[in-house]
Amino acid sequence: MTPTPTSGGRLGAPLTLPSGLTLPNRLMKSALSEGLAEPDGSPGARLETLYRRWSTGGYGLLVTGNVAVDPRHLNEPGNVVIEDDRHLAALAKWAGSYRAHGGPVFAQLNHPGRQANRRAGRTRPVAPSAVAARVPGAPRPRALTDEEIRGIVGRFGTAASVAEAAGFDGVQIHAAHGYLVTQFLSPASNRRDDAWGGDPERRRAFVLAVLRAVRAAVRPGFTVAIKLNSADFQRGGFTEEESREAVRALVAEGIDLIEISGGSYEAPAMMGVLAESTRAREAYFLDYARSVREAAGRTPLAVTGGFRTRAAMERALADGDCDIVGIGRPTCLTPDAPKALLERGEERLEVPPIAVGARAVLGRLTDLRPLDSALDVQWHADQLHRMAAGRDPDPAVPWYRTLGSMVRHGPAALRPKRG
Repeated sequence: MTPTPTSGGRLGAPLTLPSGLTLPNRLMKSALSEGLAEPDGSPGARLETLYRRWSTGGYGLLVTGNVAVDPRHLNEPGNVVIEDDRHLAALAKWAGSYRAHGGPVFAQLNHPGRQANRRAGRTRPVAPSAVAARVPGAPRPRALTDEEIRGIVGRFGTAASVAEAAGFDGVQIHAAHGYLVTQFLSPASNRRDDAWGGDPERRRAFVLAVLRAVRAAVRPGFTVAIKLNSADFQRGGFTEEESREAVRALVAEGIDLIEISGGSYEAPAMMGVLAESTRAREAYFLDYARSVREAAGRTPLAVTGGFRTRAAMERALADGDCDIVGIGRPTCLTPDAPKALLERGEERLEVPPIAVGARAVLGRLTDLRPLDSALDVQWHADQLHRMAAGRDPDPAVPWYRTLGSMVRHGPAALRPKRG
């Protein structure tokens, strides 16, 4: 998959996926949970405005934020929902708002499982097993029945079919960040001893069933990608070796693109809650991507998390550690990030550090890292909301204004959320 350097360097080189879809360059806007859907779960004018803004940014690929497959279980208020084709016209306008000027766009399909927001779905969360997440205030979920599991698998297939009909170029199955697919993969959250759990092979059964259902629901050549955890960074949880075995199984099933990420609400590595040395070298999960390259074979790998400089991006591609560079938070402040790097010659995408102030005092009372993570994600989400309202991002918004907004929205707003 090594490209021939062009005037845009390796970042500017096209890439053809196994499905036949060609990406014009190697820069992907990774999923960011927007929370901008209409009350009925349909995408509306705000999402169209935001995606029109991104459409002129020059991305090789854009992945939407969480699209829920079940309206009873949402990651947060404002998730787009695809349960059937009732919102097909609105979904087509949403996809079209980006595709009119942009490149390929994928819909990210997700079920939050035990990480569902009770304020959004008003239904008791479900999970492979009745094991609560180790997050303050997290409810104990209800264990799914075999029939319910098969029903959720079918929902992923239905959502993919509708996304295809709406004009999306592909879908991405969300199997990272502690959501339901990850919960099935992890022995820390999957304590079952049936066809869906008990050993690594059976814990992989759910993600493979989802992939097969999606494949069966769409035409040949429609791109199916997945976002997979390198690990969930918890003792007794999903390990890097298990993740490599999952990659081998997914490749054998014909997955078109694997995006590598990691962590969960309990250990939010994807939000930068890592050692300073890891953050300093950029690309949090690049070491893992390097180790999984053999298992992935010719299937392209995307790595998201921590990339900031063009030099680091080019080096990762040149070394063959990944085929696509995913960027998330930088796109909230620089909506045309690819043009900034490839056309304007900028060497770095700036992202300000967002953290709680008064640390000398507040740090004595509690561990501020989870609050920092939630604050950082909400601060960037607020930038998306500004663009959705037709305004420019504002990097000068202070941390305490975001914290005040979170407090007004209640305790559920004080936990991390991610695409």
